[in-house]
Amino acid sequence: MASKDPKDEKPEPAGADPKGTEQHGEPPTVHDKRKIDPTTGEARETAQSGEARETAQSGEARETAQPTSPTSPDASPGDGELSEEDLALLAEAERDLVAEYRDRAARAEAELKNFRTRVERDRAANREAVIAEVIRGLLPVIDDLDLAEEHGDLVEGSPLTLIAQKLRAAFERYGVARVGAVGDAFDPKLHEAIAQVYSREVTSETVADVIQVGYIMGERLLRPAKVAVHVPEPS
Repeated sequence: MASKDPKDEKPEPAGADPKGTEQHGEPPTVHDKRKIDPTTGEARETAQSGEARETAQSGEARETAQPTSPTSPDASPGDGELSEEDLALLAEAERDLVAEYRDRAARAEAELKNFRTRVERDRAANREAVIAEVIRGLLPVIDDLDLAEEHGDLVEGSPLTLIAQKLRAAFERYGVARVGAVGDAFDPKLHEAIAQVYSREVTSETVADVIQVGYIMGERLLRPAKVAVHVPEPS
C-alpha cells in the first residue's frame, strides 16, 4: 500500500469543520412563529396587530393634541369663542341680508307684473289694429250699401238688405260708430272740411252737409268725415 506524500495534501481552510459542518462565532437564532404560546396556552400577538395598535394609539394621541374648536361647547371663553358684540353684529348682518333679498324679490315681482301688463296692452293694441285695418277695407262696401238705401234699392227682405244689416251689426259689435252729421260742431280731429259757406245763422263753425260719412272705433279714427262747414259771417 502506497503512502501519501505530505506535499500532496491540501491544507484545509481556516474555520472549517473537519467533520463537514460550518463553525460560527455566535449560536444560531431560532424564531418561534407559533401563534399559541406552548407554556401559557394563550394566543400570541402578531407583528401586524402590534403595528395596528401602535397606529391607533398614535392617531388617538394626534386627536388629543388637536386644539378645541371655538364653536365646541367645551371651549372656554378666550379660546376663539365669539363675543356677544360679534354675535350681535352677525345677527344684524343676517337681518340686512334677508331684507335685501326680500327687496330684490319684491322688485322682481313688480317688474314681472309690469311686463305682463305691457304684453297684454300690446296684444290688445295689435288686435285692435288688425280689426281696424279689416274694417277700414270694408268701408267702401258699407258706403255703397248706404247709397243703395238712399236710392231705395234696399227693399225689406232682399239679399242686399240682409247683407247691410249683418255688416252694420258686425260694426256695432266691434264698437264702430259713424262720425259726421248735419248740425254737429266742426271738429278738425273728426271732420275734414271740403267747403266753407258763410252763414248768419251760426256763431261757430258747424257741419252744413256730409259728403262722406266717417267712422271711429273706440278712440281710433278709421276715416274722417268729409263735410261742408257753415262759417259765421265776418262782422
